Amino acid sequence: MADTPLMPKATAVWLVDNTSLTFDQIAKFCSLHPLEVKAIADGDAAQGMKGNDPIQTGQLTREEITRAENDPNHRLKMAETKVRVPQAKRGGPRYTPVSRRQDRPNAILWLLRNHPELKDSQIMRLVGTTKPTIESIRGRTHWNAANLAPMDPVTLGLCKQIELDIEVQKAARNAPPVEEPTGPTLLTAEESLSTPVEEEELDESKIFAKLKSMGGGSDSASE
Repeated sequence: MADTPLMPKATAVWLVDNTSLTFDQIAKFCSLHPLEVKAIADGDAAQGMKGNDPIQTGQLTREEITRAENDPNHRLKMAETKVRVPQAKRGGPRYTPVSRRQDRPNAILWLLRNHPELKDSQIMRLVGTTKPTIESIRGRTHWNAANLAPMDPVTLGLCKQIELDIEVQKAARNAPPVEEPTGPTLLTAEESLSTPVEEEELDESKIFAKLKSMGGGSDSASE
């Protein structure tokens, strides 16, 4: 993106170590997920990475950082500078390292089960696969279908959490609206209580006839 700082993860390392900015502020400025920034702060990610000072490179000003430190809701704005990162244009599927390629079927299975709203083209972008592979896993015709286990592509390192979130949000926006069910519905408790119950009209002649027959039966039994 045009507003992404140069070396975003190294910039995040410097901001974590040298400012009191929130994880969310750093994540938004560096186009990272807040959990990635938290992992950097906890020492679980970017270990040994040298921080990149955005003030020295002219991407942030000290005044802008101070303003953001005093207001957690303030979003850092890139300073006017010649340092710009052009937006990358992908002409095909994402490149996946050889060591990670064996994990792609498991990641595809996880996406199909947990995010069925995603289109095949979105899954292809996330994990760098092909449409025939997705179809074979969906239809369980993949050569290794019996041994596949769904695994989160973010955990496998095939994509970033923020990339997955963006694709899921995009799919949710494009999903057709859910139609409300039509037809007869159950009455509410108040409606049930307020509905008058029709009492069956008693036929006195039938009642006396029944009692008489019962009485006659008992007399014949006593004889």
